[in-house]
Amino acid sequence: MPREFRRRLIWIPIIHAGADLGNLAESVREVYVRKMGRARWEKHMADIDRIWRGIRARIEKMRLDYPQVRLYQDGLPTCGHEAEIVRDLALAGSQNHRLLVDLMAKGARLTGTESPEFLLEEYNLAREALVASAPREAPEAARRRGERTRTILEKRDQYIAAQIARTLQPGETGLIFLGMLHSLVGRLPPDIEVVR
Repeated sequence: MPREFRRRLIWIPIIHAGADLGNLAESVREVYVRKMGRARWEKHMADIDRIWRGIRARIEKMRLDYPQVRLYQDGLPTCGHEAEIVRDLALAGSQNHRLLVDLMAKGARLTGTESPEFLLEEYNLAREALVASAPREAPEAARRRGERTRTILEKRDQYIAAQIARTLQPGETGLIFLGMLHSLVGRLPPDIEVVR
């Protein structure tokens, strides 16, 4: 790591699989299958599996000094039970969370990443969207929900960036597993070297 950067953050764009969605997983699967068909769902899940195998392989090639690695995860609240949440999702089949468990076993430290309040707000909005996924939904209601979704995502991204800035220590490397709709661009302090 160059000395001019005291902290380094490796930004890993991810795609969520069903096991990552908790209580929403079955509803999401049903809506997807209804709209796209079972074969497309199965291909989608196989593609996600392949992506996660690739992410794991690339991280292993980095040869990180794991005791100096801090893990950040999209969707992981700052709550004092982060490791328990990650282990539960890993047991439920999440490749993302299995990878986190494996990295923790090598010495990496898990850090709560998101505001519980913003996550709950987004969860409720997602449930509302799944219920309203029928074609009869008014376009204006869908537009308003889209605006609320963008606003929540903005708040989440600001919180995530602030959490990284506050917790990533000099000499550490952070790994942020972040869904593709998120962005930390322009939100992190200049002493953090960002690698994508």
